[in-house]
Amino acid sequence: MKFDEEFKWILIEAIDEGLKSIIGENGKKVIYYHLKELYGLEREEISEKLEVFAEYINKIFGLGAKIIEISIIKALCLKLKLEYKEKKIKFLDYIEELYKEYMKKMKKK
Repeated sequence: MKFDEEFKWILIEAIDEGLKSIIGENGKKVIYYHLKELYGLEREEISEKLEVFAEYINKIFGLGAKIIEISIIKALCLKLKLEYKEKKIKFLDYIEELYKEYMKKMKKK
């Protein structure tokens, strides 16, 4: 899914915060380093290739990736001023839902 420019940066900040809250600043740097080295994916491009990011953290952390995904989603909800709700859907689908809610909210302004 294509995101607008503002949402892309909000998402990147939420990813930063979500990673940092679970694996710390150095762990976050290691993730970004490996994404760049293994996939040619810069931090600034993650929102455009979110499926690569999700696949990578699942490969590295296995079932523990869910904790990181939830942390990112919670950070994103906070930034978008949306309520976090626990859902039984995939990380990428949740991000898409939040984007749609964000766009609805922006149209009302």
